[in-house]
Amino acid sequence: MRHGWRWTGAVLLVGALGWAGCGGDDGDTRNVDTPVIPVTPVEDPQLQDGGTGEVDAGTGTDAGTGTDAGTDAGTGTDAGTGTDAGTDAGTDAGTDAGVPEKVQTYPLPSAPGWTFYNQEQGAPRYVYGISADQGGNVWVAGGEEGLFLIKKGSNTIQRFTMSDGLRPYGRMRDGVGGPPPGVPYLKVISVAGGPAGTVFVGYAGKPPKAGMPTCEDEWDQSENDHREPDASVYKSGDADKVTLKADGKLDVVHYDIHTGPKKVGAELRGREKLCTVYRIAYDPVKEVVWFGGNHGFAMGDAKFNGIVPSYCWDPRPWTTEGFKWEFECAGLYEHVHPAISGSKGELLSDRYYGISITDNHDVFFGGQIRSTRFRYGTNGDDYWTAQSETEDSGYDWNRFDIWPDAVPNYPTAAQRVDDNVSGMAPAANDGVWVSSFYYGLARLSANGTVETKVMQDLVNYTPASGGNSAMAPTSAVATDPWDGSLWVGANWWGGITRLKGGGTVKYSGDVFGNVLTSASSVSDIQFDRSAGKRRVLVSFEGTKNAKTGVVTPGLIGIYEGD
Repeated sequence: MRHGWRWTGAVLLVGALGWAGCGGDDGDTRNVDTPVIPVTPVEDPQLQDGGTGEVDAGTGTDAGTGTDAGTDAGTGTDAGTGTDAGTDAGTDAGTDAGVPEKVQTYPLPSAPGWTFYNQEQGAPRYVYGISADQGGNVWVAGGEEGLFLIKKGSNTIQRFTMSDGLRPYGRMRDGVGGPPPGVPYLKVISVAGGPAGTVFVGYAGKPPKAGMPTCEDEWDQSENDHREPDASVYKSGDADKVTLKADGKLDVVHYDIHTGPKKVGAELRGREKLCTVYRIAYDPVKEVVWFGGNHGFAMGDAKFNGIVPSYCWDPRPWTTEGFKWEFECAGLYEHVHPAISGSKGELLSDRYYGISITDNHDVFFGGQIRSTRFRYGTNGDDYWTAQSETEDSGYDWNRFDIWPDAVPNYPTAAQRVDDNVSGMAPAANDGVWVSSFYYGLARLSANGTVETKVMQDLVNYTPASGGNSAMAPTSAVATDPWDGSLWVGANWWGGITRLKGGGTVKYSGDVFGNVLTSASSVSDIQFDRSAGKRRVLVSFEGTKNAKTGVVTPGLIGIYEGD
């Protein structure tokens, strides 16, 4: 089954990188008893943080055959969707469980080739992502403060929120496609530039009330509990396509990442699993957009305009004769995951931060547990066959365990060494660079074989000591389209390492200041490919120490040097 979308041609820029890594293979990593997640700002500790639990401790089975639309029956409970607790950093009363908030200020950095923006210049307190569209406009993911824009040729930062049309929630089957009941939740955590003036925006799902299921599990668990599901939770998050109009206002089209009734054999009432979108990648050749989220990943039609048939909102029970729902209602296909089963039969799949599009339009996806090469282009743009070649039996070779578990199948918690992939970027010979929130870098061949691992060359490398294994926590990676060098962002203790020509260039406290590099991760690195010269876009996320109440605001950096 091939999709019915029509495609037009364009040019996709991909950088090549042949650097092998002076550090070579840094050896085995330490065992992880429970999955460890990336540090994110705690904006309101009074709300439950959905991202601190076990990865997908689901009791459901995965019935995905890959030969039919969405045969994935994953119904397990996932305590790890990564939706950061919080309502609005701007409304925080300045207390953290009784600890007064203290904003740690630091001078705006100054360094040759760099331009910086902080809160005084209009940047958000927490900066989750940064990207440029094909027109050179820079878009910034500002968490609960919304979406930010630096227009090409301007140094002024604009801010957009739900009042401007952002829609971090799906539409109900109520006859008209209205919003879900309840209080909506806005948190912009990822951006990917599209055509000139357009950006794809990813949201975090709404944190649930204490003791209630996350946005990933609310839909399924409510049925098990025989209660009405909270639509403000299970319909929260997902993604928007946002276009800046000539009058300065926004045109917003929402991607409701779900599958409606009668499409998934084991979930006939419909599926609502993906809600938090960590990374996004746009393929202008195929005119598709890829979403890496909690539990799995999805593919959207980049031309989707949100105009759909009225039957999409049919409020009748799905068992009603004549009821209909088709994929055109959502403008996307979801979801796929290179999942494995744990020792108790639980489905292990979460946090797909890694996305890298290849020359033939396959897509590498990297997650907390396993990674895959989604063979979309190889199979002639056939999404469902590509799904089969990631998920089905016989394709274990396409589920990559980069930092290996103690056993390849059915590991216990003590036998797992979670990869904790934080990003992906193109490498030479159709391979991919993979960054890990803990273990530095690995370079994979086109078929997923580990060719080298890099740790010692990174700015924040920490050798083994006191029974702790060596670490190089890494939160972002990007390939330079101008010279093939690799830009690597530290998750803690560092800044940026640039791997170039077998050597390294390190941008640390001397560029960004010691206050920032000691406390905050580099949340994103991307390139403005419209500029005709090197233009590196960097975001420091910023953080809040829950114990001390100290806030270190984030930072935007743009580099235009050699």
